[in-house]
Amino acid sequence: MSESVNIGTVEDIDEGEAKVISAGDNGTGEDIAVFHAEDGNFYALNDNCTHETASLADGWIEGTEVECPVHSAKFCLKSGTALCMPATIAARTHKVEVQDGRVLLFPNVSAAV
Repeated sequence: MSESVNIGTVEDIDEGEAKVISAGDNGTGEDIAVFHAEDGNFYALNDNCTHETASLADGWIEGTEVECPVHSAKFCLKSGTALCMPATIAARTHKVEVQDGRVLLFPNVSAAV
């Protein structure tokens, strides 16, 4: 198993919000956004929209989707799939687990879909 990054407690990210784990802290070379979706689960995607430079963590979360704040492209938080134009390329997913109330990010380990 890959090394995990402890990003805090479940309470540290409000439902419907996201937290960015910097490239330097996650070891991938790219920022990763960890989302606390409205279904109560946590998901992680590369933070940069695949259409144009914009932070997905600054977007709007609805259900298990996030909408880019620049051109309204939507991505599935579970699979990273681009759901509408102008994005056509999926966002990279990363595994997230909750263990004993702690949120653990596994950079470079794809989320199981």
